[in-house]
Amino acid sequence: MASVGRNEPCPCGSGRRYKSCHGRSGDFPHKVAFAVAGAQKCGTSALADYLEEHLDVAMPRVKEVHFFDHDEFFRGDTPDYTQYHANFDPRPTQRILGDATPGYMFWRTGPARLARYNPAMKLVMLLRNPAKRAYSHWNMGVKQKRETLSFDDALRAEEARARDIAPEQLRSYSYVARGRYSEQLRRVWECFPVEQTLVIKSEAFKSEPARELARIATFLGIQPFPRPGPREVFALPYERPMSEDARDYLQQAFAGEIDTLEPMLDWDLSDWRRR
Repeated sequence: MASVGRNEPCPCGSGRRYKSCHGRSGDFPHKVAFAVAGAQKCGTSALADYLEEHLDVAMPRVKEVHFFDHDEFFRGDTPDYTQYHANFDPRPTQRILGDATPGYMFWRTGPARLARYNPAMKLVMLLRNPAKRAYSHWNMGVKQKRETLSFDDALRAEEARARDIAPEQLRSYSYVARGRYSEQLRRVWECFPVEQTLVIKSEAFKSEPARELARIATFLGIQPFPRPGPREVFALPYERPMSEDARDYLQQAFAGEIDTLEPMLDWDLSDWRRR
């Protein structure tokens, strides 16, 4: 999201200058109350789609705002949150504002930035089998022409790619890193009480959306979702199945992670262990 000059048109589309619209200090009525903070390729687009239809909730105009996971907005002592708020234009009937940007959970400084902005914010996080998440992530990169390597080669190149941009954090090619959920959850829980977070298994969200959406509605304090039937959003077709070598590589890479997550979340993850 580019910085908006005070005399430029406001991004909200009102036709007014930014300084006379969302750029006015103190003009925004309330802070964003919750974020769908992760993880990428775990059903966050589908959840955002449900939330956009909810009468109580105002979601931003763009699919993912990427404010708290972009370092450029945090160079100075005090972030300009008016840049963030310019993405929202809530109607009087919409009681709370929400943001669905799955990079917030993964970005090392994301949780702390969210907590400084709104210590009362609630976070919803969806977690998917990390091996399948990684393959879906790679497939998206190929479709968007950001990835030229095969999946097997991309997995083996990830560490070198991360070293090449250190100390910056690897964003696009973080196939394995984004699936290390336990360290990401620990960072979140260092900044927020566990009671302000809701962690949902993506497979359950996909197979029983009505049940999981009811949990989310209770957690956020909103009315039940109007149309809780199954749906897929931004699901890209695969040209070929994952190779056996890649399955072996990821099974080994995530074995310890799954062992850590099971007691951490009190989940049965036997389905994530199966090839």
